[in-house]
Amino acid sequence: MTDVDRPPVRWWRLALLATLIVAVFAVGRATGLSTYLSTERIRAVTTTAGLWGPIVFVLIFCVGELVHVPGIVFVGAAVVAYGPTGGGVLAFVGALIALSVGFLVVRAIGGKPLAVNRSSRMHRILSQLDNRPVRTVFVLRLLFWMAPPINYALALSSVPFCGYLLGTALGLLAPIAGLVLFSAQLLI
Repeated sequence: MTDVDRPPVRWWRLALLATLIVAVFAVGRATGLSTYLSTERIRAVTTTAGLWGPIVFVLIFCVGELVHVPGIVFVGAAVVAYGPTGGGVLAFVGALIALSVGFLVVRAIGGKPLAVNRSSRMHRILSQLDNRPVRTVFVLRLLFWMAPPINYALALSSVPFCGYLLGTALGLLAPIAGLVLFSAQLLI
């Protein structure tokens, strides 16, 4: 595809996305929400929710991911509230849903500007993502597991959602299992 054939990047979408990311982060910090969401508070809220606890946990995890609360907080809360096995499964499912929500929100607002208007350098960097999306996302998740900037970059790229989801699921297995074991030793 030549530069003439490529659709233009909608810079206003990127500006809107950047504004939203900064606003959500700032609101999380200014209101204290990001510090309020501690392991103990999340555990308390989810256990008092009774049968709705796992759903409440996932919803809080989604909000927490958007305001940049570290994922380890949620893994620890799940392990304390539901034990290593149940908490591990809940942490894994919650992470997949929270990352997927973040991905879909960023993609809906920002589109896929990294898929178009690429310089030759950008093309070389993203070619592995285009050629092997599951493997590339898998490796990124192993290294950076829930880092919001990685999630944003993947959402703005050409990676298909199914490849993103599968790579994320496979890549989070080891880090979350390790955190569950570590959390179980420290917190229980």
